[in-house]
Amino acid sequence: MKRLVIVALAMLSGVAALSVEARTLRYAIGHPPSSFVVDVAKQYAESVSELTEGDLKVRVFPMSLLNFAETSGGLRDGMADIGFVLTSYFPAEFPHSNVAVESSMLLGLLGDKVRGKEGMVFMGALSEFTFFHCPECNQEFAKQNQVYTGSTGGSSYGLVCNRPVESAADLSGMRLRVGAANWSRWTEAVGASPVTMSANEMYEALSQGVVGCIVLASPEIHNFGLADVVTDINMDVPGGPMPVAGTNINADTWKSLSPQQRTRMLRAASAFTAGIPWIYHQHEDRILSEAEQRGVKIHHADPDLVAKTNAFIEKDMDFIATDYEKRYNVSRGQEMIADFRELLEKWAGLVQSVDSEQQLADLYWNEIFSKVDVSKHGL
Repeated sequence: MKRLVIVALAMLSGVAALSVEARTLRYAIGHPPSSFVVDVAKQYAESVSELTEGDLKVRVFPMSLLNFAETSGGLRDGMADIGFVLTSYFPAEFPHSNVAVESSMLLGLLGDKVRGKEGMVFMGALSEFTFFHCPECNQEFAKQNQVYTGSTGGSSYGLVCNRPVESAADLSGMRLRVGAANWSRWTEAVGASPVTMSANEMYEALSQGVVGCIVLASPEIHNFGLADVVTDINMDVPGGPMPVAGTNINADTWKSLSPQQRTRMLRAASAFTAGIPWIYHQHEDRILSEAEQRGVKIHHADPDLVAKTNAFIEKDMDFIATDYEKRYNVSRGQEMIADFRELLEKWAGLVQSVDSEQQLADLYWNEIFSKVDVSKHGL
């Protein structure tokens, strides 16, 4: 009998161990399965498993469990444990977060020192800003039952078109598909008309001439299968990436993790934060070169359009602060933008010597993510 009890206890211990090892977190991401973003999400899943020695696993659900518009609410309600949250889709829920997000075109004012590194600069600055300089941002996530674990995004946005664009005159009266409010305002400032639509509708809209251009990062041509309908590209304007809270975690899920597991999740998140801008910048030139080989014309903005864009950026910073105060009671918008501009300058310097994805991930970890207090953050 004693032996049977020992065997039974051993079996129960094995079941308990298996249940811990088998815990799988559901990660909802709105991108198509073939996208570069999903490739990085799969690397993130592998990192979580390796860093937690199999205690936690992540199952990636690309464009299936929740789409972009559903992700924030679905994550809040526990339909997913981790979500790729585009805060720009939800201005009322995340107004403080979006003050920094909407200032992404500030990168254009930093000139050549950030060219080809825009995403790396911006995601470092935004992650540091949100973790340590914006308590209101974290409170907004908490109200949505989410815990912030870093921002990520790709390379700068330009004009992916079905006709040539080099000047403001070319843009006059044209309809542009935009995915964020700052690009919508720029569109109007240069005499064009902004159009909002789902990313899944971009192919049809461009192919049928519903829009003349889509404001988009060049690697998204691959991610959303637009190669067959793009005839002209100009990546000089408007500029700025589309940042997201890429690995937000359901607050109940986060609280159920041990402090060590939270630290490991942040370590994986730092690699994810680095992975997307890195892969986008690596593919940026290739995508444009391949497009040119297919007969797509690559254009450049004339000096007048560049000057108009730069003037718009400076003016728009004041607008963002005033608008968010008026609409969402964000009282310190000017202070936040000034603080964020300093962080952009800081990160423009920090990434200059980075020449590998691992170096970028280590930089993010050492400068930002390792400094998060997991005994307090999100609790």
